[in-house]
Amino acid sequence: MALGGGHGLAASLQALRHVTPHVTAVVTVADDGGSSGRLREELGILPPGDLRMALAALAGRDDWGRTWEGLLQHRFGGDGPLAGHAVGNLLIAGLIERTGDPVAALDLAGQLVGAVGRVLPMCRSALEICADVEGLAEQVAGQVAVATTTGRVTAVHLRPSDPAACEESLAAVRDADWVVLGPGSWFTSVLPHLLVPALREALGTTRARVLVCLNLAAQAGETTGFSPEEHLEVLRAHAPELRLDAVLADRDAVGDPRGLMAFADAAGAHLVLAPVARGDGTPRHSPDRLAVAYRRVLTTNDHPLDSSSTPEAQAWR
Repeated sequence: MALGGGHGLAASLQALRHVTPHVTAVVTVADDGGSSGRLREELGILPPGDLRMALAALAGRDDWGRTWEGLLQHRFGGDGPLAGHAVGNLLIAGLIERTGDPVAALDLAGQLVGAVGRVLPMCRSALEICADVEGLAEQVAGQVAVATTTGRVTAVHLRPSDPAACEESLAAVRDADWVVLGPGSWFTSVLPHLLVPALREALGTTRARVLVCLNLAAQAGETTGFSPEEHLEVLRAHAPELRLDAVLADRDAVGDPRGLMAFADAAGAHLVLAPVARGDGTPRHSPDRLAVAYRRVLTTNDHPLDSSSTPEAQAWR
């Protein structure tokens, strides 16, 4: 299973579906921008955008599934009331209103697109993300505001501070063999899962092994100036009881791996360096390359750190 939101989670799901047909996505529900923000405010529902992207990533690979995948992602143009809305956002919003249950709505949408696996919200109610930012006396509130802040984010919080987790998501964590955190916007897509008390407890006690997939670059605003090690430090600071079993990073994004290797080792995790970037100049992961790396980590106990790297990088703890 994979936790997160946005493009990072979508890439992870596109990769995981090639490793196992039993994929569950647990998606953050704090988006307040764009089409999702408008529907959230107008209808009082979960922001559907990240949920839509996860459904599209898991849609069937036959003609039916590909057609629905494209339609889910289609956005209306023009300057009318529908301008900017994704069809999938409207579909999910309609299903939530019809069923009165976001989980039932997502299950129906999954059936419609022939999804491999299941998409679940981390909570049944929308949340607000707030951040502590260096140099600011007051917290920055809202996912968009946090993601675009020009200051250095040091911590994030949720409003309400103790939201109820989606029970189906808790069950998925408890039943999982592996839990994948990241890649994605660190403070607004990855860390929020660790701030939901019951979900954090489930992640801390699950029998599943935990893999953290690091981003390819610091994200302007949220993690400006962060090293790969600092991403892990922030993760541990927000959930010190979280057990890590493996850390996956792109070898070209790490540079000298010794610092990251030492941090992973201290956390009790194996470090895996692999070429997982698209290679097109953008800081985005290649689903195909991620699939190769995930298969190597998730399906074997013999994980050479990087077959083409230095002898030091070959060694496991």
